[in-house]
Amino acid sequence: MTTATAPLPEPLVPGIDPHALVLAERPLALSALLQETSRFADDVWNLTPAVHKRHQRAWNLHFESIPDRFRTVVKELIYRYLVNDLPPGVTPSSIETIVGRFYVVKEFITWVSHRGVVSLSDLTAEDFEQWGQYVDTRHKSDTTRTSKRFTARTLWLFRSKLPSGGLAFDPEEVWYQGYRPAAPRATGENSTERIPEQVLSPLLIWALRWVEDFSDDVVRAQQEWNELKDLPVYGRQSPAPPNTPSAYERLEAVLDRYRSAGRKLPLGWKTNGPYNDRPPVNHAHLARQAQCDRGTPARGACAALVNQAAEELGIDDGTYLWTEVRSQLDERSWLHAIAFDEVKVLLRLLHAACYIVIAYLSGMRDSEVKHMRRGCLTTWRDDTGNPARHYVKSMAYKGEDTPTGVEATWVVAPSVARAVDVLEATQPAGQEYLFASVWHERDTVRLTGLTNKDMRDFMRWINSYSAEHSRPDSVPDVNGKAWNIKTSQFRRTLAWFVARQEGGTIAGAIQYRHHSVQMFEGYAGTSASDFRQEVEAEQAVARGEKLGDIILTGEFQRLTGPAGREAEERLTNLEHHVQFHGKVIPDRKRLERHMKRHDPHIYPGEFVTCVHNPDRALCRKDKSDGPSLPDCQPLQCRNVALSHENIDAFHRYIRRLDQAVEHGIELAPFVRARLEKKRIEVACFLTANGIPASDLKEAQ
Repeated sequence: MTTATAPLPEPLVPGIDPHALVLAERPLALSALLQETSRFADDVWNLTPAVHKRHQRAWNLHFESIPDRFRTVVKELIYRYLVNDLPPGVTPSSIETIVGRFYVVKEFITWVSHRGVVSLSDLTAEDFEQWGQYVDTRHKSDTTRTSKRFTARTLWLFRSKLPSGGLAFDPEEVWYQGYRPAAPRATGENSTERIPEQVLSPLLIWALRWVEDFSDDVVRAQQEWNELKDLPVYGRQSPAPPNTPSAYERLEAVLDRYRSAGRKLPLGWKTNGPYNDRPPVNHAHLARQAQCDRGTPARGACAALVNQAAEELGIDDGTYLWTEVRSQLDERSWLHAIAFDEVKVLLRLLHAACYIVIAYLSGMRDSEVKHMRRGCLTTWRDDTGNPARHYVKSMAYKGEDTPTGVEATWVVAPSVARAVDVLEATQPAGQEYLFASVWHERDTVRLTGLTNKDMRDFMRWINSYSAEHSRPDSVPDVNGKAWNIKTSQFRRTLAWFVARQEGGTIAGAIQYRHHSVQMFEGYAGTSASDFRQEVEAEQAVARGEKLGDIILTGEFQRLTGPAGREAEERLTNLEHHVQFHGKVIPDRKRLERHMKRHDPHIYPGEFVTCVHNPDRALCRKDKSDGPSLPDCQPLQCRNVALSHENIDAFHRYIRRLDQAVEHGIELAPFVRARLEKKRIEVACFLTANGIPASDLKEAQ
C-alpha cells in the first residue's frame, strides 16, 4: 500500500531555547516559584507545581526513558502542549491529559525505535499499518484505540512546530483510507460503570453505621492513642521533672489501674525467654502507659512488680486501649474492645465510610470531596432551632474556566453533615483538609488510588465481620468476583437512581427533594456542574425504555385524553426511526443517542402521560426543561394523555377519596365538601375522556 508524501510546511519554527521554562504559561500553585521550575534542557520535567488538585500525585516526565535519537522531538511536542503553542484544530489540554499523552507518545516512539527507524520522516505506510494492528491487538476499548492513534498522529499535526522534524504524511490516510473520524473528545458519553444495587445497598448501610454509630468509639480510641503517643518518656536520656514519681511508682499506679478495673495485662510478643510457661506481657505498652523506657518493666524490681500482677490478673489475648466500646449492633457491642494496633486500621475504615456517604449522598466528584476543608459545613436552622438545611463548600474543577478551580456550594443530607463532623473530629487541629492523612502533619490529601484501596478494604472488613458474626448483610460478589469499586462510580450511580426511582430513593427522598423530572434542588451551587445533564441523560434512557415497552405492547394505540391522538402520532414516528423490531434496544448508549435525535417528548407519569408542548403546558411558565409532573394540572391541561396505568391510578385515587369521605365521620364540612368536589371533578374528567361510568362503579 502506498501513500503520497505531503511536503512539510515551510519554514519550520526555530529551535526552542534550552533554558525555556516549560511551565511558563501555566498557573502555578501558590507555594511554587516559576524560576525554580523545570527547563526545556532538563531530562526530567517536574509538572507538580502546575497541579492544583491535592488528591493527585506528583507528576514527573522522565525523558531519559525516551530513545536518544527521538528525545528532543518528544520534548518539543510536550513543550508545545504545555505552553499552548498549538496548531489549528488542536485544543488546549490539562496537565493530566498531557501526562497521559506523554506516555502514549513514549509507547509509540519505543515501538518505532525497536523497528530500527532512525527518523520520524522515514516512517512508511507499512509502519503505520503495523502500529494500527499493534494497538488493535492490545486494547479492546474503541476509545483507547482511537486515543492512541490520535496521539501518534499529533506528530503530524504539530509538524510545523517541531524543529527536529515530524511525520512526513498523515497516518490517518493509512488507517481509515479516506474516512477521518473526529479527534477524541475531551468529554464523551459517560462509560463509568454503575455500582450494582446488590453491592450498593449493604455498602451504604454499613457506611452509615460507621458514620452515625461506630464513629464515636473510633474517635475516642484515636484520642487515647494520640495521648499515649504524645506522653513524654522519662529515663536516663531525659530525666523526669522534680517531684515526679519514680518509674517504679508510675508503673505501680498503672498496674493498680488494671487491678481496679479487673482487667488482664496486655499480651506481648512471644519469645524464647523465661516466660514460656505463660504468654508474655507487653512490656512496651506498660512502659508507654508508665512514661518510662520500654525496657524498664522487664528489669529488677519493676519486673517483679509486673510478674506479680501477671500471676494475679492473667494475660489478655491482645493489647487493648481503655476506651469503652459504647456503640451496639443488634443489642450488643459491635467490638468487645479496641486494640492499640487496630486504631490506624479502624480510622482508615472510618474515613472510607465517610467518603462513601459523602460521595454518594452529595453527588460530588472525587476532587470536590477531597478538597473539603475544616469549617466547610454550615447549617441553617428554622425558627424552632432545629436544623433545616446543611451546606458544604468545596472546590469545583471540571467544567470551570481555570485549573485552580472555583468555590462551590452543595446542599447535603444530614448524614453527609454528620460525616463531615466526624472527619473534622479525626483530624488534628492544625490539619486543614478533611481527607488528609491523619498520620502526617503536611497537607497530603489521600490519593484517588489509595481511596479506592481503602474502600475495597472496607468491603473486605464488612464480609469478614459478617462471616464472623453470622450476619446476612455482607457485600456479595458480582459475576464471581468482588466488585472493583472506584471513586468515579458514585456520581454515575447516583444519577441513575435519581433518574430511575420515583421520589422514594435515598437520592430523591433524602438529598434532592424532587421539584420536577429534570430539575431538583441542591447540587450546582456556584459551580457550573454537569450533574444535571448526567441525570437528564439517565432520564432520557429510562423514558426510552418505557416508551419502547409502550410501543411493543401496542399500548400507544389505546392512549386517550386530550393529547391521546398526538401521543399516538409521536410514538409512531419514534417507532419508525428507532425500529423496534419486536424488542427494546438493549444497548444503553445506542438508546441514548436515539432519544437525543428522536425524542418524542412524551413523559410517562403516575396519573398522566404528558405529551409535552410548552405552548400549552400549565405546569411551567417558561418554555424549557420539559414538564414538571409534580406540578401537573391533569384535569385542565391539554398535554395530557391517559394510559391504562394512568386510569388505574385515577381509580385508586377515587377509592381513597371515597374511603376518606365514608370513614371521616368527624371531617369538617368544608373539608368534606372539598373531597366530594374533587371526586366529582375526577369522575367527570375520566367520563369526558371515554372512561365508561361502569368502570367507575367497579372501581368503587
